[in-house]
Amino acid sequence: MDAPADAHWPAILRDSRTVAASLPDLLVEARRIAVTVAAGWHGRRQPGPGETFWQFRPFVPGEPAQRVDWRRSARDDHLYVRELEWEAAHTVWLWADLSPSMAFRSNLAPGSKRDRALVLLLALADLLAASGERIGLLDLTRPTASRGAAEHIATTLSHFAEPIALPKTAAVKRFSDVVLFADLLDPIDVLEDWVRKLAANGARGHLVQILDPVEETFPFAGRTEFLDPESGLRVVAGRAETWRQAYIDRLAARRERLARIVDPLGWTLIIHHTDRPAAEPLLALHHRLTESDHGHVVLMNRSDTAEAAR
Repeated sequence: MDAPADAHWPAILRDSRTVAASLPDLLVEARRIAVTVAAGWHGRRQPGPGETFWQFRPFVPGEPAQRVDWRRSARDDHLYVRELEWEAAHTVWLWADLSPSMAFRSNLAPGSKRDRALVLLLALADLLAASGERIGLLDLTRPTASRGAAEHIATTLSHFAEPIALPKTAAVKRFSDVVLFADLLDPIDVLEDWVRKLAANGARGHLVQILDPVEETFPFAGRTEFLDPESGLRVVAGRAETWRQAYIDRLAARRERLARIVDPLGWTLIIHHTDRPAAEPLLALHHRLTESDHGHVVLMNRSDTAEAAR
């Protein structure tokens, strides 16, 4: 038996029980937040095999000739295709990073990153289910259009809740959307490989980076001990303030790398801080999920955390 791996199980079990115990309250909070952004939330229209006229578009050489709308094409020297509207339910896969780093919470935030990720996931599930979309939990549940999707997801997580940052992607099919709520502090090559597998499946992705305000501003000073919750590594800084600029530069470089990964794929990267209202990233996700133009980085406005830390 692998003793080092086995030694992690007590901490994993504690984390699982913590998540399971908090889920009923988080579901209530998610419902409250969902209500605040529900106005204007609606299902998406897109071209497909429907019956309602959607739009005319130019004919593409190589398409079957029967697709040409000859009446519209007779008006000028171009060929046009008459597209119809498809209002069928869409599949959206959700995931929240439950790894140990997500349990972090400073005194500047009302809750941990993990709690915020779960609230956002459940609130989004509630909103999407209300608009008739099909929602699934990556690698755990099959997509469903049930109005009780949020409760089903919460129940599943209460019995699972293993500290997995990035789940398997085999179930994701073409034209699906994938929304990941995480701090995105995993090794960047691992994250890039996960993103590219999903993109190769034909999925569109939306990454919501959730950070505590102190992880953005590094307001530490004097002798400070830092603990890596993933590995248990401890590092002591004699004058932590001298590390601030290097930390901020490295965080900015990492974010630029993330943007370079998602932008060519037409994916979305949303930056959210736990001292900000949870409704903000939900509204941004609504826009990205219902609009056709993707490939965008959204930085939520945040409070002056540096001033608050003094």
